[in-house]
Amino acid sequence: MELRQLEYFVAVAEERNFTRAAARVHISQSGVSAQIRQLERELGAELFDRSARTVTVTVAGKAALEHARAALAAAGAVGQAVSEVTDLIQGRLTVGMVTGCTLTPLFDALASFHEAHPGVEISVLEDSSERLVGGVRTGAVDVALIGAATATPDGLEALTLISERLVAAVPAEHPLAEQRRVTLRDLVAHPIVCMPPGTGLRAVFDQACAAQGLHPAIALQASAADAMAGLAARGLGVAILSTSMAESYRDRLTARTIVDVETPALLALIWKSAHHPSVRAFLAHSRQAFTEQAAR
Repeated sequence: MELRQLEYFVAVAEERNFTRAAARVHISQSGVSAQIRQLERELGAELFDRSARTVTVTVAGKAALEHARAALAAAGAVGQAVSEVTDLIQGRLTVGMVTGCTLTPLFDALASFHEAHPGVEISVLEDSSERLVGGVRTGAVDVALIGAATATPDGLEALTLISERLVAAVPAEHPLAEQRRVTLRDLVAHPIVCMPPGTGLRAVFDQACAAQGLHPAIALQASAADAMAGLAARGLGVAILSTSMAESYRDRLTARTIVDVETPALLALIWKSAHHPSVRAFLAHSRQAFTEQAAR
């Protein structure tokens, strides 16, 4: 029995799919399948039920799963202890970022972290905020930059990096551009361009509308601010952006703060545990990068 077999076993159990597990551990699906079969032969029991599309853990697999996780954690702790003593951080760090992220401080943090700790293999994945929260909870993602409507998701730690009001962004000739004050009720008369469900900005907008019993027409959805601004600039709808997002497009869009949406949209780094040295180090680099950005 080898540690890598236990790693593959845990990956398949958590992903419930051999293909996704193989991508997670960076080997071929056939390699994962072969190692799991070998582990099952050594244990004398099948660990997975493969009869359906979704792989499920058998009774024997459930009995082995927590022990496998404990063994991997113990092996990792040995490496961490040695690394901390020698001041050398190694291993793997998986960083998630919300789809459409263009925050240069995050990229600066990744670059400075990589330069300081070349022994760490960095994986970066892009997904919706909701799925990233789930990934951090399961341990598939070590730390993630998400958009949120609340400061800290339940059971996780968080560092709020940006907290901003929502704005309506429209071309100069749009009727809303002539108003000094824009409310949610003003917006329902127009098609809306907004981020998709699962993003922090959309959560803030939807919650504010629900609180007033309003049902705006979401005409178009886009994950990237550039796409939303481009659609709004062409008159296809009112873009719902944050203050700093809208600032980037002031040459073609007029931004008006939505006065009755007081809950800010947040961008935050989230993590489950900072006991891992690479997570602590990355958080330190991130704080520095965003602090330097704010000081400019």
